[in-house]
Amino acid sequence: MATLWLKEEGAAEREFPLVKDRVVLGKKDDCDIVMNRPNISRQHCEILHNNGKYLLRDLNSANGTYVNGTRIANPVFLVAGTQVQLGDYTITFQDGSEPPAPPSSPSTRGDVAPGAPRRSAAVITSSTPPAGSGGGAAGPGGSERPRAAVVHGPPGTIPPELKKKIHARLLEHREIKRLDMAKSTETETREKTRAAVLEIFDWMANDIPDSIKKDQLLKEIMDEALGLGPLEDLLADDDVSEIMVNNWDRIYVERKGKLTLTGRCFTDNDQVMNIVQRILAPIGRRVDESSPMVDGRLKDGSRFNAIIHPLALSGPAVTIRKFMKKRLGPDDLIKYGSMTREMADFLKVTVECRRNIVISGGTGSGKTTLLNVLSGFIPEDERIVTVEDAAELRLPQEHVITLEAKPANIEGTGAIPIRKLVLNCLRMRPDRIVVGECRGGEAFDMLQAMNTGHDGSLTTIHSNTPRDCIARIENLVLMAGMDIPAKAIREQIASAIHMIVQQARLSDGSRRVTHVTEVTGIESGTVTLQDIFIFKQSGITPEGKIKGLYKATGVVPRFYDELRERGKKLDMRIFQG
Repeated sequence: MATLWLKEEGAAEREFPLVKDRVVLGKKDDCDIVMNRPNISRQHCEILHNNGKYLLRDLNSANGTYVNGTRIANPVFLVAGTQVQLGDYTITFQDGSEPPAPPSSPSTRGDVAPGAPRRSAAVITSSTPPAGSGGGAAGPGGSERPRAAVVHGPPGTIPPELKKKIHARLLEHREIKRLDMAKSTETETREKTRAAVLEIFDWMANDIPDSIKKDQLLKEIMDEALGLGPLEDLLADDDVSEIMVNNWDRIYVERKGKLTLTGRCFTDNDQVMNIVQRILAPIGRRVDESSPMVDGRLKDGSRFNAIIHPLALSGPAVTIRKFMKKRLGPDDLIKYGSMTREMADFLKVTVECRRNIVISGGTGSGKTTLLNVLSGFIPEDERIVTVEDAAELRLPQEHVITLEAKPANIEGTGAIPIRKLVLNCLRMRPDRIVVGECRGGEAFDMLQAMNTGHDGSLTTIHSNTPRDCIARIENLVLMAGMDIPAKAIREQIASAIHMIVQQARLSDGSRRVTHVTEVTGIESGTVTLQDIFIFKQSGITPEGKIKGLYKATGVVPRFYDELRERGKKLDMRIFQG
């Protein structure tokens, strides 16, 4: 286990095992290590642990955090023996691979046993702020500290400063300056860039430590110059479903429904912004201080969102919902436990019989994936028009028209919202309209379309239960600015929507269809519902996995009775509870 040894002149050295993945040092009472003196900030710095590596990060402290005599501006990896200076206090990091250095005097470590709890050290005190706290090299009391040219991380870690130097030289390289990106093929661009980087490696041979693998350095430089930098490997990892950049040095991913902090980072926030602009340029979208939020998509269809200063205070925040390379079908959802064969068969008949379906669920619950699967049940001979904010639906049929909303231009004009596209759909002779998500006034136009001969339409909506879904649609219709009584809206909902499919992401990260619910009409001003299938949770396994069963409620939907009366053969056994 890694350990911090804290030493102040005239006081005993104290040991703090790093038992948590995030340890905050400062004078605030809820810090993990409390240092209650004027020259220590409320939250001075933090140590982050991930995959056996420890990263020290200054938290915008007034007096600075010093590593091996140098004030740090960017996070630094800690290795055994690294010394950190906070005020007059010296902190020595030990990673557990070798014993700590012997104490300087017999009295330094005698009063605190190794492994003592945090609060046994009570409050760590310091008396004099370091001179040169504005960022110079002067140490406590004005004495000159020995300076380190570059603070490197553990062996094999590539310092951001080194990559910045290489990038600066790459931009000035004669071959790169001559390169016409518009006329060069992707292969030519990559080959010339690779040759230029290798030449720069030769020029900078003395600046590249022997511990750094040249092929890894080459890959990272190429990814940053021509791709999406540290995101490239995450995009290629099939186990990663979502990528979240909280700041240049904090990249999280979702794997199997669980969030984890990666050890990857950009060189700085400028690089994050360059990557954002590289994503947006091909799709004609922009993000800047006048328009600091943007939605978009990557080349593979992955959903992309960015929010920057002045709305994001800590730096650009980027979220990428990855688009699965393989188009999932009902068999995949059955294999993953998202639904049963009986439910899939029922939903197939429901789509084929032109029932209007709303898929309801929370963020990241799998609504779009399920919408893709249900849309695949639409017969090949029908004309389908899809409307989305950022196009990500991937329908297998040939006769599909894909429409995508358009944001405002730099003058703030020219926006084409989803609502206008839904209205335009009605002039395109669609058999089915598929709206990626109703989140505003377009819900009113969608209801109108469902009520005027466009049966079999599908959409998604953010809500937690089928009943909440009805209330949410009612609120969205009011957002359209129509002065319509609530009773009239509910009557529209009851006549337009036939089925609600509720999707949820459970506590273990699994995604399941929890309700398949029929809208049966309206009674005393309330839209009436009846569940056809439900998921009943029965417990949790020792590994933290959700246990439960899918059950048919025994209710036969009304349209099934109509189909049976017309002589259509149907398997009624799927409704037996």
